[in-house]
Amino acid sequence: MATTEVLFNPLLPEFHANPYPFYHQLREKDPVHETSMGFWVLTRYDDVVMSLRDPRFGREAFEPLLAAMYGQEGEQGRLPRSMLFRDPPDHTRLRTLVSKAFTPRVIEGMRSHIQSIVDRLLDKVQDAHAMDVIADLAYPLPVTVICEMLGVPTGDHHAIRGWSSDIARSLDAIGLLADREIVERGGAARRALGDYFRALVRERRQRPQEDLLSLLIAAEEQGDKLSEGEVLAMCVLLFIAGHETTVNLIGNGLLALLRHPDELEKLKRDPGLVPSAIEELLRYDSPVQRTGRFTTTDVEIQGRKIPSGSLVVAAIGAANRDPGHFPDPDRLDIARPDNRHVAFGFGIHFCLGAPLARVEGQIALGSLLRRMPGLTLQTPAPEWRESSTLRGLKALPVTF
Repeated sequence: MATTEVLFNPLLPEFHANPYPFYHQLREKDPVHETSMGFWVLTRYDDVVMSLRDPRFGREAFEPLLAAMYGQEGEQGRLPRSMLFRDPPDHTRLRTLVSKAFTPRVIEGMRSHIQSIVDRLLDKVQDAHAMDVIADLAYPLPVTVICEMLGVPTGDHHAIRGWSSDIARSLDAIGLLADREIVERGGAARRALGDYFRALVRERRQRPQEDLLSLLIAAEEQGDKLSEGEVLAMCVLLFIAGHETTVNLIGNGLLALLRHPDELEKLKRDPGLVPSAIEELLRYDSPVQRTGRFTTTDVEIQGRKIPSGSLVVAAIGAANRDPGHFPDPDRLDIARPDNRHVAFGFGIHFCLGAPLARVEGQIALGSLLRRMPGLTLQTPAPEWRESSTLRGLKALPVTF
């Protein structure tokens, strides 16, 4: 079909601003789409879920792409691949080491502490009757929480913010033609963040504390569970994944509510709907829009043969708007029943921090609506960040 080459192009400004019409067009006309850039895109819910759970779709083959961005594994300054880009058994070994820190039970035990962080952040802006939700709440909340969990000193939070932003932006370059400067800045940021954690590891070896970093070092010192390089790669991953998606959940979620005043009023009248609302906001404008896998063998989907070794993009944002699974998918419904969205992925790489993101989102949005009932958007068109893999706002100015 003549138009397929422009159907999936996150570099287009109109795609970047609102990808959902493009997803609908793809799903209807070419749901197993081979792009002109040489990779495949899946937009149907069932196909996305299949690609995320089926072992014929793996992550190991990302290494050549990562090497092109960050240098060869073992090269000076290059960290090993994190568990995000590993298949079993390495993925299983690495994930098992940290999974106990992110169980729903552990995270529920942090609820009152997270509430106190939110209260402190909102106290700072309460009397101003205006705030930038991203800078004043959505960013500092999850960064504070993940830094406390890892053991990053409070005074260092600001210094590592820029590195995280550059790494998040460089994710777009995996599989897409990207500005070389974005790739170089991402690589430099990853090395800088790795060096930062390397210094922190040295400190923790001498003075262990009750934090994740000390737990990882203890596992490394037992000898057979992970290397120091893997400790550093895990720290970088947990830091970035531990806040980037939650920032976008809170920002995208509040923007959606402010643009749907009936749903906003419904939530104010019934705060018991907050957990359901968070699930719907995750579905409606997903913080992570896509993820990728490589085929380890030839795979046929709906009569289309995808050759072994192909990069396959699972469009999470499209799957979450599939009318085959979500009736009236473009409508925001904070009480939507049976909401089996895939905003946190699926299968062995299902987001480790999902319980934490949910609780942070529930507390942040619940507290905002309770304490600032007259929230009003101050710009009709907030600006989106440059990243298209991670979808989020640069700023969200409101008055109350």
